[in-house]
Amino acid sequence: MIQEIEYKQVGQFEKSKFEKIHNEIFPDSSVASKLVAHEIATLIKQKQQEGKPCVLGLATGSSPIKVYEELVSLHRSGELSFSNVVTFNLDEYHPMDASHQQSYYHFMHQHLFDHVDINPENINIPDGTVPLQEMDQYCIDYEMKIKKYGGLDFQLLGIGRTGHIGFNEPGSHPNSGTRIITLDHVTRTDAASDFNGLEHVPKKAVTMGISTILKSKRVLLLAWGHKKATVVKQTVEGEITSNIPASFLQQHKNTTIILDDEAASELTRIKTPWVVDQCIWNEQLKFKAVTWLSQELNKPVLKLTDKDYNDNGMSGLLAVEGSSYDLNIKIFNNLQHSITGWPGGKPDADDTNRPERALPAKKRVLIFSPHPDDDVISMGGTFLRLIDQGHDVHVVYQTSGNIAVTDDEALKFAEVAQNFHSDKDDDTYTKVIEFLRSKNQGDIDILEVRKIKGLIRRMESVGATRYFGLDDEKVYFLDLPFYETGKIMKKPLGEEDIKITEDIIKKIKPHQIYAAGDLADPHGTHKVCLDAIFNAVKNLKTIDFMNDCWVWLYRGAWQEWDVSEIEMAVPLSPHEVSKKTNAILYHQSQKDRVMFQGEDSREFWLRARERNRNTAELYDKLGLADYEAIEAFKRYIF
Repeated sequence: MIQEIEYKQVGQFEKSKFEKIHNEIFPDSSVASKLVAHEIATLIKQKQQEGKPCVLGLATGSSPIKVYEELVSLHRSGELSFSNVVTFNLDEYHPMDASHQQSYYHFMHQHLFDHVDINPENINIPDGTVPLQEMDQYCIDYEMKIKKYGGLDFQLLGIGRTGHIGFNEPGSHPNSGTRIITLDHVTRTDAASDFNGLEHVPKKAVTMGISTILKSKRVLLLAWGHKKATVVKQTVEGEITSNIPASFLQQHKNTTIILDDEAASELTRIKTPWVVDQCIWNEQLKFKAVTWLSQELNKPVLKLTDKDYNDNGMSGLLAVEGSSYDLNIKIFNNLQHSITGWPGGKPDADDTNRPERALPAKKRVLIFSPHPDDDVISMGGTFLRLIDQGHDVHVVYQTSGNIAVTDDEALKFAEVAQNFHSDKDDDTYTKVIEFLRSKNQGDIDILEVRKIKGLIRRMESVGATRYFGLDDEKVYFLDLPFYETGKIMKKPLGEEDIKITEDIIKKIKPHQIYAAGDLADPHGTHKVCLDAIFNAVKNLKTIDFMNDCWVWLYRGAWQEWDVSEIEMAVPLSPHEVSKKTNAILYHQSQKDRVMFQGEDSREFWLRARERNRNTAELYDKLGLADYEAIEAFKRYIF
C-alpha cells in the first residue's frame, strides 16, 4: 500500500520478468485518487518553499476527476494554494470552441480551475480553434512555452483503449512533439456518449507528443475499470511499440501506473500469480487456478492431470492437495454447487451445498436496476424465475434514464400527445416541440423534455414488468437526484441519494437484494448507483431485518463475472431466454438507435443472449451440464 505521497520510484522498483513499469494496485479508485492528489499537493508546497513555480501537465477524461476533487477540497480547507502553479493540458479536440460543453477547456474549469486560486495567465490548454494553416507554429510555441518553464515537473495521464496517452494514437513516434492528429475510430467511439452520438465527435485533436511527455520529471498514469485491463497489461508487460503508445513509458525513469483491481486484472501477477512466484494457496486461489487451467488447456476439470499442473507452474498446489484427482473432484463439486434453478432458495431442501438459503421459502426480493432496462438485460431470466416460484418480488429503477432517449424519440411522443390532446395550443407540448426542433448540439434539455424522456423509459419498464406478471404497485422509480442534471456529467453521490435508497430498503425489508455490480466505468451511473446501495446497506446493517438480508450482484450487457467469482449460476430454459428477450424489446427507445452503445454495436437483447449462452458454454467446457443459458451472480458480504 502506498503511504501518503511516498510512492516508490522506478529505480527502487524490483522489476519482475513480466512487469516493466512500476505500478500500484488499489481496491478503490477513490482512495487511489486521493493519494495521487496528495502527491501533487506535496510537490506544489515543496516548490512554494523553494520560491519556484510548480509546472503541472494535466489530463482530462473520467480518470482524474476524483484527483481534481481532492485538490479542490485541499484548497477549500486552506491547506493548499495554487498561486505558484503553472499548468499545461495534454490535448484538446479540433475544431473545438472553449465554450463548448465537451471542450477540455470547459472540463478543466468545471473540475479544477474555477475552484482554486490559480492565476488564469498560468493556465495553458491547447486551442481547438487555431486554423490548420497556423497550427504548426502554434504547436511550436506551445512546446517553447513548456521549455521556458524548465519542462514539466509532473505529468498526470489517463490511457485510452488504443493505448493512447494524451491523444497520441497508435503509430505515434517517440520523438513526436505537440501536433495535430487524427483520432482513432475506437477513441471516437469511446467519446460518442459524451457527444450524444459518434457523428458529433471531432475527428482531429491537438496533443502534446510522446517526447514532451517523456521529458516530464515525474509521470503518473491512472487507469480504472475492466475496459482498461488489456491495454494496461500490454503497456506494463509488452514490448515497446508505437502500436501501444503508452508502452514508451517503459523508457521513463520515474513513472508509476495507478490501478484499481479491475484495471489490474489481466496483469500476470494478478491473473496467474502461480507463474510469477510461489503462492499461498487459499481456497479462492485454488478455484481460480484450476478453472483457469481447464480453460487454458481446453480440458474438463475432471480430466486435468498431474502433468498439466506441473507444466503450468502449479506443482506447489499439488503438493498442498496431494493429487490432481482429489483436487479436480473438489473444484468440480464447488462448481456444481454454484448451479441452482432456485435463485430464491429451494423450499424443503438441504441448503448446505446450495448458494441460497431454503428459508424463508417465500422471500421478499428487491431488484435494483440503475437504468430502466438493466434488470431485464442483466438478470431477466432470474427475475422471471423468482416471480414464477412465488417470491414477493419488487423492482426499483434508480434513475430515470432520460438522457438515453434520443431527441427524435421524444419529439415523436410530444407530437402524438399534442395531436391527441383536444387543446392543440397546450403550452407544454408546444414548448417541448419548439425546443426539440430548434435544439443545437450540446444544448441541455429543458425540464419538460427531460420529463417526457423519463416517462418514455418509465412506461417501457412497466410494460416489461407486466409482461413478466409483476403487479404495478411493486415497481418503483426513485429518480435519484445525482442523475437529474440533464447532462452526461452527473453530480457526485449525495446524502439525499443514499437516504432515498435506505427508505426503499426499509419499506420492503428484503431477504434478497439484487444490484448491478457492473463497474465498467468507475465514474458512470452503475458505480454511483451501487455506491448508493452499499452506503445504504452499511447504514442499515444494525436493523434486525438486515440480519436476514443477502445481497447478490449481477453484471450487465458488457461483461460477465469470471467463473472463479461466480457464486450462484442460474440456468435458463429456451422458453425463459425467449421471454427475457421479449422483455428487453419492450424498451423500444433503446433499440436500433442506442445512445450509449459502447464499443459493441449489437443491440442489448443480442448482447445479453450471447453473454448468457457463453456462460453456459463455459460451464459445459469445464465438464458440467450443457444448459441453454446461464445468468451469474456474486454475493456481496456487508
